[in-house]
Amino acid sequence: MAIPANALTSIVARWEFADGNPLMGAAMIGVYRPGASILHRLPAGVKLLGLLVFTTAVLIWRSPITVAIGLFVVAVGYLSAGYSPRVLLAQVWPLRWIVILLVPFQWWLGGWRSAVAIVGTLILAVAAAGLVSLTTRIVDLLAVLDRVLSPLRRVGVDPERISLLIALSIRVVPVMLELVDTVREARRARGAERSLRAFATPVVVRTVGYSQRLGDALIARGIDD
Repeated sequence: MAIPANALTSIVARWEFADGNPLMGAAMIGVYRPGASILHRLPAGVKLLGLLVFTTAVLIWRSPITVAIGLFVVAVGYLSAGYSPRVLLAQVWPLRWIVILLVPFQWWLGGWRSAVAIVGTLILAVAAAGLVSLTTRIVDLLAVLDRVLSPLRRVGVDPERISLLIALSIRVVPVMLELVDTVREARRARGAERSLRAFATPVVVRTVGYSQRLGDALIARGIDD
């Protein structure tokens, strides 16, 4: 079933600016923020190519020095786009538990240089991807993906469906992270920090509710298979 031409655009636009979006707080993760900076005005394809080059470079020349240079580049990018350090921190904050676990493990395996290089590379990749997402509308990113994937039509692959899957992934991950943080804070406020039920039950209920609303939105736009 072909996806209606304006379906993806309307769904994504609604996610980015809807009043009910759970990410519309002060620390939105990877959600587009309108602006007039140079980064905002750059074509989406250029930014995606830059992200690819940047992440490839920090992976190939992985070292503490590379991490330091990469951090400087990312910080300058956020500042030039008009974002505060708080916004930068919000993009990588969901990685905090992974970092806490990885640093001592990598330090034990290969020393502090290895720990800084590996964990730093992970943080840089996520921060850079967050900057691209913050300065680029999802519909523009998906338009680039449609053009890149269009040759796959010859083998029966629908680029629009792949783009829709990517859009859903981009939106669902931060939504789930925000949902988990909200439930954790609510559990702490009730004094039930050690209760697994007080954490798991609200997460499951809210996740199911979000999935149902998302499914209804897709069906309403003719995307139901």
